[in-house]
Amino acid sequence: MSNDERVGAVLDAAYTCFTRHGVRRTTMDDIARAAGMSRPAVYQHVRNKEDAFHRLVQRMLNDALEATRRALAQGGEPAARILGALRPKLEMVTRVWHDSPAHAAELLAVDARVSSDLLAHYDETMRTLLRDALRQSGLGPGSAETAELLLALTRGLEADTTDPRTALDLLGRGVELMIAGLIAGRETTP
Repeated sequence: MSNDERVGAVLDAAYTCFTRHGVRRTTMDDIARAAGMSRPAVYQHVRNKEDAFHRLVQRMLNDALEATRRALAQGGEPAARILGALRPKLEMVTRVWHDSPAHAAELLAVDARVSSDLLAHYDETMRTLLRDALRQSGLGPGSAETAELLLALTRGLEADTTDPRTALDLLGRGVELMIAGLIAGRETTP
């Protein structure tokens, strides 16, 4: 097994433990058992529980950004591309709620506290990707504000994912309305 595969196994084990026990109650022994490694072996890949959590969040956000880039690279209608760009993080949050209803609020709150640097980087990257996508679709005027509104819509829906399908449906409807408004505004502007 390569070093990257071992790190991946540790992070997978950490996710399992965090969603099962919560971050506060998870121990490095729990992570080691779930990874099928000794505790010293786990420490070769992560410094401590907080490092494991930080790296796990980083991996999840990187995966969401990669899915966003793939969605934006596809052709198609602007609303479909923008929705495809916003869905990955909302799906990530709904997955955490699904995998850990008892600990999701703690995990997401810890996420914001321990990994604020990662979340700030994610948000800034998303702003840039959304602005660029809007401009490429001919919806450039106001693209910075539109990107901010789209991110705010998504963050608002992340606050209540008790019904993931409803959250995703509302995201789709919100994106459709915003893009339709931008297109209508572009068509009526002389």
